[in-house]
Amino acid sequence: MVFRSYMDIALKEARSAAERGEVPVGAVVVSPQGTVLAQAGNRTRELNDPTAHAEVLAIRAACTELVRERLVGCDLYVTLEPCPMCAAAISNARIARLYYGAEDPKSGGVAQGARVFSHPQCHHVPEVYEGIGGGESEALLKSFFADRRAP
Repeated sequence: MVFRSYMDIALKEARSAAERGEVPVGAVVVSPQGTVLAQAGNRTRELNDPTAHAEVLAIRAACTELVRERLVGCDLYVTLEPCPMCAAAISNARIARLYYGAEDPKSGGVAQGARVFSHPQCHHVPEVYEGIGGGESEALLKSFFADRRAP
């Protein structure tokens, strides 16, 4: 079996989010057969919804597409390490594999901070692969925030 990354689609979603003035994070849910089920970028400001993170939106859309509440066997590609809220959603959705780009030392919930998947209350732990497209993800985020902080 040959590994195929879908991070290019997640990065496209992240760039689109940045163009909308959202924090540039993108996510893609892929079926076990390699079909893209859903893709999304952050929309917290647009929707006035603090839960409208790319991961949550993509998970919701994939569940709607499959007409079920769980995404057993599916993969999730996201440009930034998921926050604790998103990590919990990933666990609850039963995502099989999580691939993420940039680390998030400030708000991460997987390898940083809360480390949601290592808690005994976490009922499902996906396989986690970090650093996929990390350089481009990190550069996109740094550029976005540098532009906001510039005088």
